[in-house]
Amino acid sequence: MNRWWVVVNPTAGRGEDLAARVERAMNARDLDHVIRVSPSATAVDGIVAEGRSLGYDRFVAVGGDGTANLVVNGLQALAWTKPPTLAILPGGSGSDYIRTFGIPGRVEEAADHLLGEGRQPVDLGLLVGDFGRRYFLNAANAGIAARTVVEARRFPNLLGSRRYLAGFWVALARTHPGDLRIDCDGRVIEATAMNVVVAIGQYFGGGMNVAPEASVGDGLFDVQVISGARKDAPVIIRRITRGRHLNHRLVRRTVGTSVSVTIPDDWLVEADGEIIGSGSFAAETIRGRLLFKT
Repeated sequence: MNRWWVVVNPTAGRGEDLAARVERAMNARDLDHVIRVSPSATAVDGIVAEGRSLGYDRFVAVGGDGTANLVVNGLQALAWTKPPTLAILPGGSGSDYIRTFGIPGRVEEAADHLLGEGRQPVDLGLLVGDFGRRYFLNAANAGIAARTVVEARRFPNLLGSRRYLAGFWVALARTHPGDLRIDCDGRVIEATAMNVVVAIGQYFGGGMNVAPEASVGDGLFDVQVISGARKDAPVIIRRITRGRHLNHRLVRRTVGTSVSVTIPDDWLVEADGEIIGSGSFAAETIRGRLLFKT
């Protein structure tokens, strides 16, 4: 079935009518589709399952990375004989995953990538902790980056991706360095640090090039431990924004297929821009379960 099942997050889009914009964009490209507007985050699983029951295997997440995360988790909760296809039309303030693919940041231009048959297998991550099990598509963070997600929401949507930078400076004052231990495929990092990154994609945090050497399809996490005190933050954040931090003395990086992260119990954990819990967790890469429409 060459049709698209479109899941829209109505709270994204800075107050715009995303569903109407998507409808116009899809019709202008003569793309066969059905649009479902989700009334809440908890309703996404049911909307995805409805599409699956009707024979759809091509899904569009309309919103930010959080919306894509909800659709991915809905897809992975279902049984598939062949991997489903996911496309993303950006509508949130943090549509970062598509940056790795060079997909434009506006719905109308991004809709062009729904044309044709170009698809590629992409990795997923699976997090397991006291919060349960959660798949992610782009990146997971613990520490100051997760706290930034909370603080960024206090700023107006009109700021767009700048909400995350504003939130970072507030989070800096509210996050304490913690002793942590990372075991990535048997390689151990122990440090007093401010943040742990477990990345698949290259960009997150409102367009920051946090993992410039990550690959979405190599089966490996890009794991980073960022140390230092609060006074080091201005230098580090400037480097991270441009993807020039990997050789900094306060950044330790490794790659691997699985990672165990031991952190303070009160450190928040986020996945694809959504807070999912706190405390220590494990993560593993999942291959062959999703195709991304390029």
